[in-house]
Formats: sequence, C-alpha cells, structure tokens
Amino acid sequence: MRPVPQIIRVIDLETTGSAPPAHGVCEIGWQDVALKADGRWELEGEGGSILVNPGRAIPPITQAIHHILDEDVAEAPWWHDVARRVLDPYPRRVALAAHRADFEQQFCTSNLTHCAEWICTWKCALRLWPDSPSFSNQVLRYWRKPDGLDQQRGLPVHRAFPDAYVTAHHLRDQLNEAGVAQLLDWSRTPGLIPRVRYGPHRGKAWNELDHDSLMAFLTDRDPDIRFTANAEADRRSGGGAVGRSNPQELLL
Repeated sequence: MRPVPQIIRVIDLETTGSAPPAHGVCEIGWQDVALKADGRWELEGEGGSILVNPGRAIPPITQAIHHILDEDVAEAPWWHDVARRVLDPYPRRVALAAHRADFEQQFCTSNLTHCAEWICTWKCALRLWPDSPSFSNQVLRYWRKPDGLDQQRGLPVHRAFPDAYVTAHHLRDQLNEAGVAQLLDWSRTPGLIPRVRYGPHRGKAWNELDHDSLMAFLTDRDPDIRFTANAEADRRSGGGAVGRSNPQELLL
C-alpha cells in the first residue's frame, strides 16, 4: 500500500466583514502542500474554491475588495454545508495554514476543523524573512518571487483560490527552511515584529531602542507589539547588547 501523504491545507476566506457572527463567509479557497518522498514540501493537487451564501448582504465596502456580489452567492451553499469537508479532508491533513491565520480561525472554528492546528504564514514570515519591506501576502509574493508561482493562477488578488495559491508558495518555502514543528511553535504566539511600526523610532530594529523607548511599548494595545517588546526586554535582561544585530537572531 502507498503511504498516506502528509498534507497541509492552505485556506483563504473572503467574507462580508471581519467580526463573526455579525459577518459571514462568502468564499473559501484552498491549496494543499505535501511532503514528498525526497523530504521536500511541494504544492499538491489543483486546489479549488467554493462560493458560500453568507446569509446576509455583502456591504459595498467589502464588495470593493473581493468583487463578490450578493447575486453571485444567492444560490450558493451555506457555510455549515461546505466548511467541514474543505477544512477536514481525507487524507487527514497535518495542519491548516493561512496568511494571518487568526482571521480565518474566527470563522473556521475547532468543531469545523476537528481541532486542527494552524500555521500562520504571516507570523512565520516575520521570523524567516525579516528584511521584507512588508509582510502582506502580495508584497511577499513580489519581493520573494517564489519558484514555480504562476502569475495568472495567483490572480485576481483578494479571491479565495488565488490568495491560497500564493500563500501555499510561502508555506512551501517556510516548511523547507524551518520544518513543521517550528512553524507551529511560532504560530502559537503573537507575531515577532522585526521593526518598530510607528512613532519617532519607526523603521528601527527593536534592539536599537534606548531603555525608556522600549519600556513604553510594553503596554501597547497591539499584542504583537507587546510580545515583541517583551521579547527584546527579556533578551536584554539575559545580557543582550543594545544595537543592531544579525537578523538571524529573530529566529531564536
């Protein structure tokens, strides 16, 4: 018998908004990444997408992003009729993945995913590619230019399959660089932001901040900023120097 392949399914959702249950899913897309016999991860299968009736009107401001209209989904299946078979396929996936997976997890709840673990390719990109000018799915696409990415299959932007397809190329490279266990570990914590996002120190590496400036970020409203500031404070308390260091330290 052929061994059952190890699969990670990349998911992308288009929705009516960002806050369920007030908002609903209007499209789900997926693309699998599989572990091959040579030990490398590669894209697997054709992927796909399904339109979903969100059970409410799609606001114009959201239509302007993904261009899915109310009439496009009027006869589409409901989310609960679609979600489980896409999120929990056979063969059983090792994990699910998404770019900024916290968003997808709001809609793809544990009862629909059979309690799957998630890899967040955004959080992993912060660790592996800290020099990127930005960490959005599309900026990473054009900054990295992943091998094998077909430009037309990755379009249009902000539709569920093309976005999942692009994310799958980031995931493939992250898996081959760091492995499943490491990506899952990074995904369980807030994001480790490589550079200060705003204020007078915008663009600086965290280890360039003076003590008082760093301390001010420890109570920031953004959990990723708080986590990053605390990580830098912990590094300094362990004897780490203040000043620019090798980007490889972000992997630690």
